[in-house]
Amino acid sequence: MGQRQPDETHFSHSMTQNLHGAYAPHLSPSGHLHWVMDPERPALPSLVHKRLEQVFKVGGAQALLNLGVGEVNTALSGPMAWWRGFASYFLTTVCTHAQSENPQFPSPQRHQLLTLLNHAPPMVGSEYLSVETLEQLWQDMDAALHAELAQNQWSLEDYLKARHSAWNLVGRVCFNLAENRKDEEFPFAFLATYTPRLSAQGRIQHLPLKQALSEYAGAKNKQQLLSLLLPVQRASQDCAWLKAMVSSGEIYHPLRWRAKEAWAFLSDFQKLESSGIMVRAPLSWKSTRPARPQIKSTIGSKAPSLLGADALLDFKMEIMLDGDKLTAAEVKALLKNAEGLQFLRGKWIEVNHQKLSELLTRFEGIEKTAGKDGLDFTQAMRLMAGASLDHPFDPEDVAWMQIDAGPWFSELLDSMREPGGLQQINPGADLKTPLRPYQQDGLRWLYLLSRLRLGACLADDMGLGKTIQILALLLVLKKQGTLSSKPVLLVVPASLLANWMAEAHRFAPSLRLLIVHPSALSVQEMQSLGPEQLQNHDLVITSYGTLLRWSGAQDFFWQMIILDEAQSIKNPNAKQSQKVKQLQATSRIALTGTPVENRLSDLWSIFDFTHPGLLGSAKTFAGFVKELSTQENFSPLRNLVRPYILRRMKTDKRIIADLPDKTEIKAWCHLSPTQATLYETAVNDLAKALGESTGIARKGLVLSSLMKFKQICNHSSQWLSDGDWREENSGKFSRLRELAEVIGAKQEKLLVFTQFREATEPLASFLGDVFGRPGLVLHGGTPVAKRRSLVDQFQNDEMTPFFVLSIKAGGSGLNLTAASHVIHFDRWWNPSVENQATDRAFRIGQKRNVLVHKFICKGTIEEKIDQLIESKQSLVSDILQGESELSLTEMSNEELLNLVKLDINAARAQ
Repeated sequence: MGQRQPDETHFSHSMTQNLHGAYAPHLSPSGHLHWVMDPERPALPSLVHKRLEQVFKVGGAQALLNLGVGEVNTALSGPMAWWRGFASYFLTTVCTHAQSENPQFPSPQRHQLLTLLNHAPPMVGSEYLSVETLEQLWQDMDAALHAELAQNQWSLEDYLKARHSAWNLVGRVCFNLAENRKDEEFPFAFLATYTPRLSAQGRIQHLPLKQALSEYAGAKNKQQLLSLLLPVQRASQDCAWLKAMVSSGEIYHPLRWRAKEAWAFLSDFQKLESSGIMVRAPLSWKSTRPARPQIKSTIGSKAPSLLGADALLDFKMEIMLDGDKLTAAEVKALLKNAEGLQFLRGKWIEVNHQKLSELLTRFEGIEKTAGKDGLDFTQAMRLMAGASLDHPFDPEDVAWMQIDAGPWFSELLDSMREPGGLQQINPGADLKTPLRPYQQDGLRWLYLLSRLRLGACLADDMGLGKTIQILALLLVLKKQGTLSSKPVLLVVPASLLANWMAEAHRFAPSLRLLIVHPSALSVQEMQSLGPEQLQNHDLVITSYGTLLRWSGAQDFFWQMIILDEAQSIKNPNAKQSQKVKQLQATSRIALTGTPVENRLSDLWSIFDFTHPGLLGSAKTFAGFVKELSTQENFSPLRNLVRPYILRRMKTDKRIIADLPDKTEIKAWCHLSPTQATLYETAVNDLAKALGESTGIARKGLVLSSLMKFKQICNHSSQWLSDGDWREENSGKFSRLRELAEVIGAKQEKLLVFTQFREATEPLASFLGDVFGRPGLVLHGGTPVAKRRSLVDQFQNDEMTPFFVLSIKAGGSGLNLTAASHVIHFDRWWNPSVENQATDRAFRIGQKRNVLVHKFICKGTIEEKIDQLIESKQSLVSDILQGESELSLTEMSNEELLNLVKLDINAARAQ
């Protein structure tokens, strides 16, 4: 902990990059802070890194305290600086109680926490930031501070002085300004006070500063007096008026002030407070500042003639004071009279000629641009968010301007931000499943934005039913005739083609579906697709890879383009990202389960697809973000994108009560070329060998072949035993990465079950690379004595992201409720065994909804066994109860070969 060395801030960025990896505080779903590698952040200087690393080992609350009290002058950026600001707010509150022997610190003010949240920069875990989270961290800091005081037998004053002397000075001296309405020549009064102690009722006492001279009289109290007055001495070095008062001794007396003197005091508010002096303004003022004239603009009072991005909104500008419009003569007088404090309409107001003139010129320019036709929708949205990209508003501008949405625009924004109040939209009986309330809200929101021809980003958590909401939207559009001539194009990762096909056939069978993919169409058939063929379908589904080779998609004007797993276009320079953005459509929707606001480059690329131009070019956006970082205020960006993003989380109390406790999802996987070749060879070998074997030998042959098919479906190297477990040689590994990246981005925990011990370590190694942290492994060779410690670590250590288990060793008896995701990497072919393994997470004590992902290789024996399980035919009990593999050996040669043969078109993906 200790005070920062004076020369640390002189390290250059390039030097510090080489000293340490980039670490930053990450907020976990449970609201705890952890010290985690974050490549998005610049590295810290060596000594700062070591200090923070050590204190984070003690705990997140202690680390927060250290940031606030010990790193006062350290150059920090991004999340680190924001968390320091939160800790500083806590410590500022603490300082007002420094004289109490047993301090009880008050709770934070909710409006202050809301302001902090609105200014928060993008960071890992920002989706878990809330007032409640900050209140809990506040209590944790309180407990940590009290524990440190008790451990060291310190008073609060001793603690603050030991950690950083500046904190021991905050809140002791207070400068008070009051209005004196009875004295026209000296309309203000000034008094310096100090807070020696709390009253018997626990209230802070403010006594005239002059009394401190007698209270601390005597040589032995001299140091206390100097400590008390040090903030005043420090502030006087930057404030000439205060220096004169200190020199003359006027600081110890009540003073009458003219408006000019009061203005000098007000102008130095920030200098006084940063020096450790508390400042109190007249009670009649709404804050520490007098009222200010504001340039008010109103946008969208009435409905425009066009909708969506083409809309032109009416724009009106006027100058207001406390809600009343100023006349032209009054405005002219404001700009002509003396700067500072002016008396107008019976009250003192603050006037800044330069700021008023600059903003007046700027808004007159906007008014001129709007002209008779109005302001374009994109510019209106930027203005409402305070997010002018080319010329960002300075934080000081906010107090001098007010931008309001008129009745029509306000109603629209409310509907975009809170879709629960929108009119009910019903897909009817064509949707073969009921929608949950939050899914109905999502449908209404998607319908509103599509009707307005605006883009949308549906960013619901995995498992909340983004697919169902999209299918419901398409059925509504079909019912209204919108899809009669212009179908919707859906672009998905190849691994999700089968999922979308299955969901569409199951829940929206009336949709006319076309799959444009090598598994369904030849290259010639794809290239020959023209408007005539496409118009005969409601939904066209293709993959990102296929899109690169299908030129016809770019020539057609689609009703809507939907991207699933839209993080696939997070790299704007990738060919598939560029191809997608060249497509033409009336409206666009992005679907993703990852937090889109945590990585600003990802956010820009997705919005460059859904809302071209809203965030400007990549270069413009980078400059805008840089300016926001300098201002340490990301609220303009957050306010700009918020209406276009609908994100619901499983942890939301309004959502969780509406979810099933357990949701099972089939994760369809393709075979890599190597897997497909090995699989076909294995089928041919089995067909040849079956004709030459009988009896026990045949049973052994069938059992060994079934094992071979399972291993090949997992990874080619599992069968070849060549140790080359590369991702590109396994469709299941590719699908595992897609799921794990989303799970990791949400900081959720994962169980992976496999029946093969030899697959556990390669799986753990692969997942460790995806999560960026190691996980745990348990199989039959794990010592029994070690198993309890592994379970305890997984349950209690938030930084342990996954647990790979062999289903025999870990499929029963363990309590692993820290996980909210379960993956069955290979199927046991016995539902009861799989369910028993799933119940390691889904059991008493589980407070989350559990998502179960069952991996199935398309076109292989895994798909056909799954079909048998789903069919609930009598054959299921014959084959899949008890010794399932032994039952399969009783099939005829023809039945067995039909079961294992490869559907190469279904199995491969492009």
